[in-house]
Amino acid sequence: MTRRSDIDVRPITEADFTDWNRALNTGFLMPPAVAAAQVEARRELFVPGRSLGAFDGERCVATFRSFSQEVTAVGGALVQADAVSNVTVTATHRRRGLLTRMMAQDLAAAKERGDVVATLIAAEYPIYGRYGFGPATTMTEWAVDVPRTGLDPRWAGPADGGRIDLVDGEDVRKLGPGLHDRVRRSQPGAVSRPELWWRTRTGVVSTDGARWTEPFYAVYRAADGEVEGMVSYRADDHWGDAKQPMETATVDWLLAATPAAERALWHYLCSIDWITTVKSGWRAPDDLLPHLLPDPRAARVVTQADWLWVRILDVVRALEARTYEGRGSVVLETVDRGGLAGGRWRLEAGPDGASCVPTTESAHLVLDVGELGALWLGDESAVRLAALGRVREERAGAARVVDALLRTSRRPWCPDVF
Repeated sequence: MTRRSDIDVRPITEADFTDWNRALNTGFLMPPAVAAAQVEARRELFVPGRSLGAFDGERCVATFRSFSQEVTAVGGALVQADAVSNVTVTATHRRRGLLTRMMAQDLAAAKERGDVVATLIAAEYPIYGRYGFGPATTMTEWAVDVPRTGLDPRWAGPADGGRIDLVDGEDVRKLGPGLHDRVRRSQPGAVSRPELWWRTRTGVVSTDGARWTEPFYAVYRAADGEVEGMVSYRADDHWGDAKQPMETATVDWLLAATPAAERALWHYLCSIDWITTVKSGWRAPDDLLPHLLPDPRAARVVTQADWLWVRILDVVRALEARTYEGRGSVVLETVDRGGLAGGRWRLEAGPDGASCVPTTESAHLVLDVGELGALWLGDESAVRLAALGRVREERAGAARVVDALLRTSRRPWCPDVF
């Protein structure tokens, strides 16, 4: 067995790129051989210094990539983030500290750059808490039994003067970025999308090597012609035993800048001939969908799980970036095994802004930096975490004070996977 000290963890070079991609495919249980077109598509994701590999001799046995991202804080501020992705360790080299070494190297660089937080979507729950990440948003997927919804099957379009139009990939690439930018600025937990996102979601390039099958795209235009919503969806080809169409429409993604757009797009999907089930894709846990239906029970939850994880790198900037509906003050002590964001801080917050400064005052609430990440976007409850033994009150009622400050009326949501 190769000793840990013999495995070199370093930023990859152009010469390493093909081998790094082979290791990436192997780690995600995809065919190891990497097609030339797939390598070229992934090359657009390559940023010198931010793709790391662990090398046992000449073979890459672990991968790690980060990239620049903006995440929307409560109130709409765009916060600079270090987005972590493409994390793999080959099965032959597990339990040797390779991820720990790569993560430490990346987070230290992110802190040095001035990133406020780091983000990731966790494939496995137990891994990332030990690096200071906390689950900050969740997602829910529904399966809608269309005949049971109570919606008018003769629906012919929105009654508000808007309209639904089918479009193609070129239209999506033209109209989508502007709509997404509008949506993400009002959605805590949303993240920026690079231009490559739109090309991969419309079949121009493929970074995973999968065969492309074009979906359907529809947009909602308000009465004034403004695009306020967009959806990508697919349909299967299933007929029942009695030669009855029983097809499922599966949503890849749906963006809506207004409730009217959201209502119209879901109604449209439930009105398509032959569709008896609509699968919603990964949505916000308090999405409007179930209660847009006359019978909300027609929408059955099929998946519910953690989604965006946040790692605080700069406590002061993170807490000052967001807004607060209530007014109050609390002294927080953050414990950070990574040595990046530990300390004691007095937070004074209100509707007119917030101040967070280091302090020597006695702490009111002691918590791991991962728990602060879970609380930052307003979805988690400090009272709940205290009951679970994951935060500690040094002053009675401190958890309730934190909840009154940090929790939000609508739940945060990240529409993306990365």
